[in-house]
Amino acid sequence: MGARVKRGHSSSHRRGTKQETEPVGVARRLPRPLNGENPAPNAGVLLGTVDSKCKHAMVTATFRFYGGLNSFLPRARRQRDFDVMCARAATTKHMIEALGVPHTEVELVLVNGGAARFDHLLKCGDRVAVYPKFESLDITQPLRLYEPSPCVRRFIADAHLGGLARLLRMAGFDTLYDNHADDGVLAALAEKEVRTLLTRDRELLKRRNVAHGCYVRALKSSLQLKEIFERLDLAGSAHPFTRCLKCNALLRTVDKALVEERLPPNVRAHSHRFSTCDLCQRVFWDGSHWRSMQALLAKLMEGCEPSE
Repeated sequence: MGARVKRGHSSSHRRGTKQETEPVGVARRLPRPLNGENPAPNAGVLLGTVDSKCKHAMVTATFRFYGGLNSFLPRARRQRDFDVMCARAATTKHMIEALGVPHTEVELVLVNGGAARFDHLLKCGDRVAVYPKFESLDITQPLRLYEPSPCVRRFIADAHLGGLARLLRMAGFDTLYDNHADDGVLAALAEKEVRTLLTRDRELLKRRNVAHGCYVRALKSSLQLKEIFERLDLAGSAHPFTRCLKCNALLRTVDKALVEERLPPNVRAHSHRFSTCDLCQRVFWDGSHWRSMQALLAKLMEGCEPSE
C-alpha cells in the first residue's frame, strides 16, 4: 500500500510553482528569534565574500589569518583580507573554526587592533586578525586566549600517529597511544591529564574540551617528529631512551647478568648497555636501531642542553 499524503500540505512542486534557488554566496535570512532572544551562536553561519553593507540579523566582519594558519584556508583566502557574513551572536572562536581553523592552532586574536578573547561577540565592520602559536615567543598573560602550555610536555596521539608516538617515547616524552580509542576518549584524557593532543583531524581539535592540541601536517613519522620538536620547542626537554617504546613506562638500567638469558646470541656477545621496562618486561640495548634513532635525535637536539 502506498504512503498516504496528508491533504493541505502539498509541496510547491505539486502546486506547479517553481522552487526558488539561492545563488552560491548569497545568505539566507535567519529565522526571527523567539521572545526577542538572540539566535544561537552556531545558527546560520554563512561564509563567503559579501557586501560591506550589513544585513538585517547578520553582521559582516573582515578576517585575516597569518603564518601557518593559512594552510587551513582555501587558496583564495590565504594571505589576504576577506569578508565573512555571520549571525549577530557569533563569537570569534565560532567563526575562526567555521572557517576551518581549530582553536588550538591560534595564539592571538586582534579585533580592530586590540587583543580579544574567543568569546568576543563580533560586530558589523569588525576587523579580525588571527595569529598562530608562538611557542618560542612569550605572549603576556592579558593577551593569552587560554592557559599557557604545561612546562612538562605530555602527549596523547590519535590512531593515525602510532609512529610519531613511538618516536616521542624514544625521545623521553610521556605519550599515550591507543589505536582503538575514539575521539571522545582522546579529548577527555587530554583534558583530564593536561596532555597536548596530536592529530591530523582538525575536527577533533575543535572540540570544546581540548585546550592544548597540535595539528600534524607531515605524513612521515620522522618528519612529524621534526615538526613537533620545532613547533613546540622540545629539544631542551628531551631525555632520549628513558621510556618504553611499547607501553610508555619509564625504563630502568639493568645489569647484563640479570637479563643475559633473555638476549639473542649476537646481542649477548656485542652489547653491554641494557635497560628494562618493569611493566612489560621488555629489554632494550644499544643495537643498530638504537644508533640510527640516536642520530635522528642528535640532529633535532643539536645545540640544546637537556633540561633537568
